[in-house]
Amino acid sequence: MWVRPGGDACLCNFAHLPWGFVNTSRRVSVLVCDDEELIRWSLSEHLQGEGYATIEVDNGARCLEAVRDHAPALVLLDLKMPERDGLSVLETLRSEGNDVPVIVLTAHGGIESAVTATRLGASAYLTKPFDLVEVGLQVEKVLADDRLQREVQYLRNRQRAGYGEFIGASPRLAPLFEALERLERVDAPTVLVTGESGTGKDVIARAIHVHGPRKDGVFVEVDCASLPEHLIESELFGHERGAFTDAKNTKRGLFELAAGGVVFLDEIGEMKPITQAKLLRAIENRSFRRVGGVASIPLNASLIAATNRDLRREVEQGGFREDLYFRLNVIPIHIPPLRDRTEDVPALVAHFLDRFSRTLGRKVEGASRDAMSLLQSYGWPGNVRELRNLLERVVLLGKSGTVEVDDLPPEMRFRGMARARRTAVHGFTLPEEGVDLEAVERSLVAQALERAAGNQSAAARLLGISRYALRYRMQKFGLA
Repeated sequence: MWVRPGGDACLCNFAHLPWGFVNTSRRVSVLVCDDEELIRWSLSEHLQGEGYATIEVDNGARCLEAVRDHAPALVLLDLKMPERDGLSVLETLRSEGNDVPVIVLTAHGGIESAVTATRLGASAYLTKPFDLVEVGLQVEKVLADDRLQREVQYLRNRQRAGYGEFIGASPRLAPLFEALERLERVDAPTVLVTGESGTGKDVIARAIHVHGPRKDGVFVEVDCASLPEHLIESELFGHERGAFTDAKNTKRGLFELAAGGVVFLDEIGEMKPITQAKLLRAIENRSFRRVGGVASIPLNASLIAATNRDLRREVEQGGFREDLYFRLNVIPIHIPPLRDRTEDVPALVAHFLDRFSRTLGRKVEGASRDAMSLLQSYGWPGNVRELRNLLERVVLLGKSGTVEVDDLPPEMRFRGMARARRTAVHGFTLPEEGVDLEAVERSLVAQALERAAGNQSAAARLLGISRYALRYRMQKFGLA
């Protein structure tokens, strides 16, 4: 229960905050920002009667805080307020990329300001004195329009850019897509796909098969990391009866079974040197022999190899044959990590939610504004695989029809909170005795590199600078 100053008691759920009262009993919340208490109260009372939750603030600065902290579905914003007016608040929201619907409130003489606010992105405006029924109708209309726009955006995301089942429209993917389009017309004997774990190397391999000249042949996948060394040769090349103790029958290998199709050698960097040598001979001669056999069998399959390792470094360190590396690297394809193309996260979210909603029988559509912001700012060490697994868990265990902040793992939520706190801090407090600025800068760069495990892109994000600016400082301070 709370009591309006000078008024009657009202039964309401609320969270007591320094800047006002919050009714959190409804899912759809409206933020009421006006410096006149009676107007705030009357609007809140009417909207609560219509089934909305309400948040009250009395100035522009607190309005911005409330939008950032509570992500209301709509804002009723007075244009004339002390300290910070409504136009300034609206301009700040839009410059931050916040597209929350805003209805501006203005006196009869402020129509020109209302028109300016509309140009800045306000959804509508109401003139004082206003009819409360009209306010409720306008709020309902603006929220309905906002829902419609989001549904349209969701459908557009489903018709996403990409290649086959690989989703993305980031400029960083342009070289990848160009290479894939060339492979549609070229029957390449070998292709090397590189990228971190979880980026979708297997998806790219299947896309090459489906869209390439060998699409009518079979697609055979070999996990080089899981097959024991004494079995991988037999799996690839086959064996004759009696070739070893358990070889009771002749067995055709995957290279033979895949004739006319594609063999996908996943995690080829895990292959042992002795098998590397035999694979090299098969590629160079375009033929092979079964284990224990003498007859040469033509290698009539295209080979796509994939690895999350830096094979060039493996060659330098003696872990991978240089001649095999050059044989495989005729057509190199690199997949950038998800953290370098976070603009693709919304389309990926829409794709996976649609897939899991259909397969798991629980409909989840889209993500809330705050949840999407966290998803796009997260570093994704597990790349697309990590995002896919997270969304599958949300569809299975989520409590609502959208992805909410509470559905995200703690490390993702806490990282977002920490980033918000850092954003709120305008600078460090300078000690009275002063500091060595270069020493402080060097220390921060070193800490960021350590926290990011040497990943320069991640370290640059921690410092709020570009990767090129980070590299300059690394060279400057001898941290390269």
